[in-house]
Amino acid sequence: MQKVIKQIQANLQIIYRKAVDADALLATYQQQGKGQYVAIFAEDAPFSVKAKTFEPYVAETCELLDELSGMQDGYADKEALTKKLQTIVKQIESLITTLDGFKHSLKAD
Repeated sequence: MQKVIKQIQANLQIIYRKAVDADALLATYQQQGKGQYVAIFAEDAPFSVKAKTFEPYVAETCELLDELSGMQDGYADKEALTKKLQTIVKQIESLITTLDGFKHSLKAD
């Protein structure tokens, strides 16, 4: 499990850097009156947070990873551990897909 957590941490570092760059661009667009929206992800996304920037979503995923790390001891419920891991993977997938789509849409402009 430690290797999985290390890999997730590495992916989150990459996602965080992309999120910071994307958030800076989003702030610029919002100052220009563009990008009027309520949240980046739809209601059915695997996040409980709703935000106009990517960083809160990354932070939520990091918090879940911290919880997962704390559940590693031998007393953890394997079903709860698996569910949390699945949620983290879904969140990472959503973040990567959306960040890459955002970057691609900027190239099209």
